[in-house]
Amino acid sequence: MAMKPIQVSQLNSYIKRILQTDPLLGNVSVVGEVSNLKYHSSGHVYFTMKDSTSKLNCFLPYEQAVALHFELAEGMEITASGYISVFERGGTYSLNVREIEVEGTGNLAIAFEKLKAKLSKEGLFDEKYKKPIPLHPKKILLITSGTGAAVRDMIKIITERNDQVDIVVIPCLVQGPDAASDISKALDVANRKFRDGDVILLGRGGGSTEELWAFNEEIVARSIFLSEIPVIAAVGHETDVTIADFVADLRAATPSEAARLAVPETVMLRKNMMEWKQQLHQRMEGYFEILSLKLRQHDIEGLRQRLNDRISYLELECKHQAAELEAYNPYSIMDRGYAAVVDKEGRFAKGVDTFKAGDSLTVIFKDGKINCSVEEVRRRSNGKEN
Repeated sequence: MAMKPIQVSQLNSYIKRILQTDPLLGNVSVVGEVSNLKYHSSGHVYFTMKDSTSKLNCFLPYEQAVALHFELAEGMEITASGYISVFERGGTYSLNVREIEVEGTGNLAIAFEKLKAKLSKEGLFDEKYKKPIPLHPKKILLITSGTGAAVRDMIKIITERNDQVDIVVIPCLVQGPDAASDISKALDVANRKFRDGDVILLGRGGGSTEELWAFNEEIVARSIFLSEIPVIAAVGHETDVTIADFVADLRAATPSEAARLAVPETVMLRKNMMEWKQQLHQRMEGYFEILSLKLRQHDIEGLRQRLNDRISYLELECKHQAAELEAYNPYSIMDRGYAAVVDKEGRFAKGVDTFKAGDSLTVIFKDGKINCSVEEVRRRSNGKEN
């Protein structure tokens, strides 16, 4: 006879009661490899234990985490003891960990350390091979997934900081069995077809050790080392460390940070230009004073010719500086289709947080302006529109 239908919550509650009253599951020890390790701001630790065929979600409370005499790491082989805890609302279960013992370093961790030692011995990590990152790049090459959040974030930050920079995206696989060879090919393409590139940003967003593993492969490390164009590695999050980070000319904690490290702000460039102009003016005045004194001491005609030559040189310098300043003129930028947005108080807007629905704003073009009203504000978080 079929059981009367019950609610989802009733079934989950029943399963929870069965699991949490099972004496075996109330004190169980599990052997597996650590993966997807995450440290919460509360101090709790979340991770996955896995073997060749299965995975188990694990939760390590803050009190037990601080009592560990070692630091958990991706790929570490451990024995975790605790009890099964059921999240009734989500219909999931996990191992609530009381104690952890290290069984081994795990296959991936062993492979990582083995390759790291090998390449270090060969000198691939030596500072003497690190190429300097150009201060004012004109062309930046992005080697990453062509559709991921990382490439969108890097393009956004680069264009916001300096819209005079050319950006070339060389898409490639960033995870999976073919990713390492694809990354290596992309680095080769960058050095063969885009030799005028000033710097390469190589990376991807966060992921598990397995998902980031392509950046720990020897073929990728050697391709980075052989690159004639400087490479900034930006793989995963700040806590993620790969072999690519050691070989690259510079390591960035995230793809977004890599974009900021590669490109100076045009605001700073304009400030430098103004300082250079003031210094040039002061030098001109100094030269005039010195030459005036010499006119009274030496041949007037000869000194006048030298003065004219110097003035011509300084005029050329001024024209050169003026041309560079004009390149950063907001109206020159607007000639290329850009516009500025100001709020009702006349303040320039730096992002959507400046506005809310119903606010008035003005869009300024080179040849005029448009008054608008905000109907809806859509924000972006982690590269995605909310």
